[in-house]
Amino acid sequence: MSKPTESNTTPADTGDRAQDRRTSRRWLALAVLCLPVLLVSMDVSILFFAAPDIARDLEPSATQQLWIFDAYGFVLAGLLLTMGAVADRFGRRRILLAGAAAFSLASVLAAWAPSAEMLILARGLMGIGGATLMPSTLALIRNVFHDRAERSTAIGVWSGVFAAGVGIGPVLAGLLLAHFWWGSVFLVNVPVMAVLLLAAPLLLPESRGHGVRLDVLGSGLALATVLPVMAGIKGLAADGWNLPDLGWIVLGLAAGIVFARRQRTSAAPLVDPTLLRMPGVRPALTVNVIGQAALMGNAILLTQYLQSVLGMTALRAALWSIVPSVVVGAVAPLAGMLAGRVGRARIMATGMAVAAAGYFELLLTRADSTVWTCLVGATLIAAGLVCVLTLITELVVGTVPAERAGTASGLLETSSELAGALGMALLGSVVNAAYRSGMHDTASTLPGGAGRLAGGTLAGAVVVAQQVGGAAGEAVLATARTAYVTAMHRADLVAGLVLLVGVVVALTRLPRDRANNGG
Repeated sequence: MSKPTESNTTPADTGDRAQDRRTSRRWLALAVLCLPVLLVSMDVSILFFAAPDIARDLEPSATQQLWIFDAYGFVLAGLLLTMGAVADRFGRRRILLAGAAAFSLASVLAAWAPSAEMLILARGLMGIGGATLMPSTLALIRNVFHDRAERSTAIGVWSGVFAAGVGIGPVLAGLLLAHFWWGSVFLVNVPVMAVLLLAAPLLLPESRGHGVRLDVLGSGLALATVLPVMAGIKGLAADGWNLPDLGWIVLGLAAGIVFARRQRTSAAPLVDPTLLRMPGVRPALTVNVIGQAALMGNAILLTQYLQSVLGMTALRAALWSIVPSVVVGAVAPLAGMLAGRVGRARIMATGMAVAAAGYFELLLTRADSTVWTCLVGATLIAAGLVCVLTLITELVVGTVPAERAGTASGLLETSSELAGALGMALLGSVVNAAYRSGMHDTASTLPGGAGRLAGGTLAGAVVVAQQVGGAAGEAVLATARTAYVTAMHRADLVAGLVLLVGVVVALTRLPRDRANNGG
């Protein structure tokens, strides 16, 4: 009779293997959650290259063309708070899947839109889908990663993917448009969302808040606050200071006051006042606004400089602009690990200081500089600010109770959208005012419409220079490029000083705790 074989497997080995499977499952879940983040961030910028083809096929009016670009961002920003609460109420995975399906269907509608009106509608529907995706992904990360060190790394990856998507969008669009029609920039969303719809039920646990209710009136007031403010800020960035756009901002702020009062009295507030009273949440939102404004403001300055000053094609400029993203992809997860050693506040202050140094480095750029002069500054800005924003996200999402993670994520993302628009408006206004001053004498020598066009924007000066031609055209272009670089330097100085204020806020107002391994 043969002896039964003894197993070499101990209970500890079995436990280790189970733990390894759970760990692998968490990181696979993170990979799935990064898919919608990549697409939502890409869709902010993916239309940049497609605009000429859309204009040729659909012949939108000037107003319709603006709405084709802005409908997505406006709806996205206006619904983030509401959709965060909806995710808490009905289940984050369920809302994530519904948003992914809606985003896919709206993308197909946009790809084959027969008119400008239909494309605007499709972009708005994409904004609705996008608004469900962002808070749900962060809230699910909060519920999947209970260990704070792992959660910090996961949010670092999430932030790096989001930053990469903004840079990849124009490049991918350029490559698609070289071989396909403009609708292909929307269809790229569909297979990625199909992977999400298949994998999410297998890898993502359902989670929801208990006793969370929805405030319908508060949702309407949130829209009435965010949409006019966003429209006014974007108008100021494009046209300079004017009463109509200021009026929209005032209207939105008035609605915001009513919204704030509603949140204090509502039985189911979208922004629970107790969240804002938690240690570090308010200063974290302040730092987030400063960081997002500086990050998006630099994106506008860099794009103009590469294309209109250095004379690059749009695709070449987009390819060069990816360079900072390579560094960002490595830095974002590193920020979380360093915070565990020296504390979040110090790392955030250091990131702000590095970004400020990047803006100050851009003061070295000239109209005839090499591309690397501006890319060094842009890389310092991106790397420093992504460190800050990664830790801000981890602080806010990790601080609030798990059942309110969706609401907190919506609040954070809404502040980010508003801050990005504010950064573009503030730095854009500084650039526009300084550019017009620098071009005043040259523009006054040009006839009527040409003078106004060249004196208004650098892009206008490029058009006028081509029309004038010869040595006179070259002289107009050289003067315009110099005026723009001088104007950009003023905006760089403003941004750098604001970031130094952010350093002070981070060091004096943020909690001095370390991101330990506790849940």
